[in-house]
Amino acid sequence: MGAMRLRCAARAALQCLLPALCPQGMHMLEDYPVVTDIVVRWGDMDSLGHVNNILYLQYFETARIEYLLRLGLPSPGPGWRENGMIIKSVSCCFLAPVTFPDTLSVGARMTHLGRDRAVMAHAAVSQRTGEMAATGDAVIVGYDYVSLCKNAFPPDVREAILALE
Repeated sequence: MGAMRLRCAARAALQCLLPALCPQGMHMLEDYPVVTDIVVRWGDMDSLGHVNNILYLQYFETARIEYLLRLGLPSPGPGWRENGMIIKSVSCCFLAPVTFPDTLSVGARMTHLGRDRAVMAHAAVSQRTGEMAATGDAVIVGYDYVSLCKNAFPPDVREAILALE
């Protein structure tokens, strides 16, 4: 049973005492080992009155970086010179509009782990409505920023991913 499932189950047990502890829709993220809460800011909305589409990629990025930090990796930067990662592609499917005020719970999990690339899935759930607001994925490639070419993920990174999942 994953850590998220245990956390939500514990919250559900307390739900009658403290309903705000297990927001609606959290069961949709039980298969995601990393879930990050992101407060929607007034400025995140566009002229149509909902969160601007491009911001979901930033929300996914925030969850992705949290995932990498949980692996014990340094924050992206100088420590990534020879054994870093780079995004090859991202996608996002918008499912329901989100408006201020709200908080999104954004999940991150690996759905594929290859020798030199991985696919990370993301999902964003509105705590206000309990609806899945967006899903997406990112293709992540091991990258050497010195020689400017892809490389295999180091064994310790692969082991950390498998342990977290």
